[in-house]
Amino acid sequence: MLANNIWELIGKFFENVLFIPYNFFRLTIENWWTSNFVNWILIGVGFIALFYWMSQMYAYKRQGKEDTA
Repeated sequence: MLANNIWELIGKFFENVLFIPYNFFRLTIENWWTSNFVNWILIGVGFIALFYWMSQMYAYKRQGKEDTA
């Protein structure tokens, strides 16, 4: 019973607090590009992290420190 209440509390927190910006975009903005602004930010952060990771992998390979096992 306690575990069920914890999951319900987490669900209510997401629905009532964390999804407020999405409800704003859904109800007030009709432009597709603007309504997906959060998604564009997440895609940009993902690409930045990917390029940083690839540059670090290239640096390790150039120095001969890569794990070849």
